[in-house]
Amino acid sequence: MIPNVLAERYATPPMQAIWSPEGKIVLEREFWIAVMKAQQSLGLDIPGDAIADYESAKENVDLDAIMERERVTRHDVKARIEEFNHLAGHEHIHKGLTSRDLTENVEQLQIFRALNETRFKSLATLSAFARRATQFRDLVISARTHNVAAQITTLGKRLAMNGEELLLASNQIDHLINSYPARGLKGAVGTRLDQLNLFNGDAEKAAALDNSVSEHLGIPATLNAVGQVYPRSLDLSVVSALCQISSGPSSFATTLRLMAGHELAGEGFAKGQTGSSAMPHKMNSRSCERINGFHTILQGHLNMASSLAGDQWNEGDVSCSVVRRVMLPDAFFAIDGSLETTLTVLEQMTVHKPVIERENQRYLPFLLSTTFLMAAVKNGVGRETAHAAVKEHALATLDDLRSGAVAENDLLRRLANDERLGLDLSSLENLFESGKSQTAAAHSQVDHFSAQVEQLVKDTAPNAADYRPGNIL
Repeated sequence: MIPNVLAERYATPPMQAIWSPEGKIVLEREFWIAVMKAQQSLGLDIPGDAIADYESAKENVDLDAIMERERVTRHDVKARIEEFNHLAGHEHIHKGLTSRDLTENVEQLQIFRALNETRFKSLATLSAFARRATQFRDLVISARTHNVAAQITTLGKRLAMNGEELLLASNQIDHLINSYPARGLKGAVGTRLDQLNLFNGDAEKAAALDNSVSEHLGIPATLNAVGQVYPRSLDLSVVSALCQISSGPSSFATTLRLMAGHELAGEGFAKGQTGSSAMPHKMNSRSCERINGFHTILQGHLNMASSLAGDQWNEGDVSCSVVRRVMLPDAFFAIDGSLETTLTVLEQMTVHKPVIERENQRYLPFLLSTTFLMAAVKNGVGRETAHAAVKEHALATLDDLRSGAVAENDLLRRLANDERLGLDLSSLENLFESGKSQTAAAHSQVDHFSAQVEQLVKDTAPNAADYRPGNIL
């Protein structure tokens, strides 16, 4: 079988197990057995010995044998029915069912379990963001907007910013899990016709069988008026939630790549690691690049999911089948790899404080330009006049620094010599000294984010805080 690169290279064993071909067949067989038991309890003549034989055979999965049958039947579900019947020695499964009664529910079970695995991993990643944000809560850095130095902030606040985006996405996936509806047993066009015929028109028994299937799946809700397939807009909700989960980590990875380019921070470099086969000095941000790549993959799958939503004919068709076979497992493999890699980067990242301090010294007078502007305004200078004066001297100072005309940032002296501003050097120096640590609400924002994460993890998955990533490539 041709390998799935996302699964084998990036996804963890729990996520691989949910979507493996063998695992899906076992889930289908467990579903058939659950249906048989429910049908038996509702009065259908299905011997207990037959159910036991099916249970004994459910783990015996031979993919090659199933494929041989499919080459003859040209129908994947029929091939799996024949194989399971052959192994058990009976023909009691799939009574009153259409293919979609089986595949829709089993695929939704895979999705539901994969959502829960993703939710746990996102909580673990949130905990890692909170730990790092708290660690660097007070480390002053030059904040950038449009990738240009703007004001001062702290590295902890920057991490909390990306973490908060992941927190929003985690809340969304939590809502999706708590409201996710299964299709249930509705028959070929959604009317339960075959189940009603099986129970001689007894609608209560047909409904009871549907309810028993929902209990087996463990999915919180069941659709009522659904057709042959559940709405593919539900798949859009799932993939959209995964794309949202990856957004915060992807922005974090992009920012860390930018910081690494200025030697302010890095994602870590393991013993024996090679950054470039050509240039021995290179320490590339390859894990952060991978996180961005996963986000691109998820955006592609989001486009696939949006193309399927709103494109079902009548009570259903299978034009979506080939797309979903790729889209659903690969989207979950991608988000699993993204979160695992993000956890690894957060665990191993390095911060170069001396380089950060040098950058602060270069930019800090510029970063406090709004402070100087407000001081001039308080002294009665017109806001636009003050803005024009500060801008004039800031740009001139920057040009001189770039050209080498001056060795140090002397913006304060230039402002003090401008009579338009009415600020002397002593007052400007005082503003500068007090402003160096004025990160405004950054500290409280980090504290608030960390407290939110701590409470969420404590209430929902306490062991997520202790999760550590596997040994990924």
